[in-house]
Amino acid sequence: MNLQEIKAAVNAGKKVCWANENYDVICDRLGQWLIVCSLNGYTIGLTWRDGVTLNCHSEDEFFILETT
Repeated sequence: MNLQEIKAAVNAGKKVCWANENYDVICDRLGQWLIVCSLNGYTIGLTWRDGVTLNCHSEDEFFILETT
């Protein structure tokens, strides 16, 4: 998923994950886009400081978690 797809999915109420189900992409109340580990609360920015480059190796690492 690219940056625009990630943001659109989160804004639509979908659960977007990075790498595995333990890392959630969120937009906090300050408007910051973050990746948060649900196991220990460790948090990093979704992008580098440029606001464009994803903080990952590949866009393919992001996915929408489908719940049934």
